[in-house]
Amino acid sequence: MANFAVSIRTQRAPSEAFAYMADLSNFVHWDPGVVEAHQVAGDGPGPDAVFDVAVRGVRSPLVLRYRTETYRPPEVVVVRAVSRLLTSLDTITVSADGDGAIVTYDAQLLLNGPLRRLSGLLSPVFGRIAERAAVGLVRVLDGTRLATTP
Repeated sequence: MANFAVSIRTQRAPSEAFAYMADLSNFVHWDPGVVEAHQVAGDGPGPDAVFDVAVRGVRSPLVLRYRTETYRPPEVVVVRAVSRLLTSLDTITVSADGDGAIVTYDAQLLLNGPLRRLSGLLSPVFGRIAERAAVGLVRVLDGTRLATTP
């Protein structure tokens, strides 16, 4: 399993930061690996929200269908995508910090089926992809990076 987490301090209010992050259609604005993202079920972020997120693949984009598993505004949203190739579990937490907020994005990626044996090869590649996403997230939140966990 590959894991990447980043925490960012932003001057956005916790409710504003949460609303932005919980709307997965915004991924395209900060994650350069995302080609397209749109909501396919639900009405905005929420417990019934489902998003299709197309990520760059080797030959063509891979569409991941993220379903909301946990939705507790303005503190936490957990989304999971399961495809034939991989499972992605993304946890976004937001906590108040003075006049702003601290946003933590924690992504776990696991290869499925026979590919699971190759999971050890996934971490370095996922780390590079996630690092570019972290830079984009700092930019859109107009924030300061606090910590990264490989």
